[in-house]
Amino acid sequence: MFRKLVAIEPVRMVASGMEELKNYANEIVAYDDVPADDAEIVRRIGDADAVLVCYTSRITGETLAQCPNVKYVGMCCSLYSEESANVDIAYARAHGIDVRGIRDYGDRGVVEFVLCELVRFLHGYDRPMWREQPLEITDLKAGVIGLGVSGGMIAEALKFMGAEVSYYSRSRKPDREAEGFVYRALPDLLSHCDVVFTCLNKNVILLGEQEFAALGDGKLLFNTSIGPSHEVPALKSWLSKGNNWFICDTAGALGDVSLVEHAHVVCPDASAGMTAQAYELLTKKVLINIADHIASVD
Repeated sequence: MFRKLVAIEPVRMVASGMEELKNYANEIVAYDDVPADDAEIVRRIGDADAVLVCYTSRITGETLAQCPNVKYVGMCCSLYSEESANVDIAYARAHGIDVRGIRDYGDRGVVEFVLCELVRFLHGYDRPMWREQPLEITDLKAGVIGLGVSGGMIAEALKFMGAEVSYYSRSRKPDREAEGFVYRALPDLLSHCDVVFTCLNKNVILLGEQEFAALGDGKLLFNTSIGPSHEVPALKSWLSKGNNWFICDTAGALGDVSLVEHAHVVCPDASAGMTAQAYELLTKKVLINIADHIASVD
């Protein structure tokens, strides 16, 4: 059991989950705003031995060095890789601090978002109709870049609706290819597909000038990643040509918040993945991580 657990910012856990934290710590402190800087994070952590953090703050090695009592950091957000994490995991590991994150808690809402927006473009429902006549998803040439959990779910949904689905990822997926998904090298996928979905880890930038040139004009580009999957100048140049559209749920996925107002950008600036069900699942996974950590050190 922890002596003191501090949530340094809003961590999106449901009320019952915050109450359950009392089973794992003698004292709990939860802040309802995002800390302004590293000094404030250090002040909030203080003498705590456990910390919860969301994606809105970073816990650096320098911060952890000033908080020597910390033995556990729970990330109430996605942990895809050590390099993209908002906690200095390398420092933590070297100093015996257990860092645990979660994954795959908001994917269904993302699938619903892209299908909703895609249908609105194909049929012209309160969107400019993409082609001269309404279209079904049937036979649509769709490309998914990054066939992880969310990318795989998007690919499955599109295939179920009759689309021809291609994919690109750093490694081939023979099991997925056996299901009918076609692997294409990135330039080939971009030129072949009419609608492209980037589903990448945070801080992974794959689309630059050459890639947008391969994508060409008259295309729909969706980004479901947490951050941009593109170089911003290259995106701006592409949006200035032809009937091209960029669709994402949050401004963070644009890389430049001013693009929210662009005539060919659709961005409601609301996280599609964070539904009531997602908050419940996030809470459950955070609590499981805490329980597993405590069991491992008892």
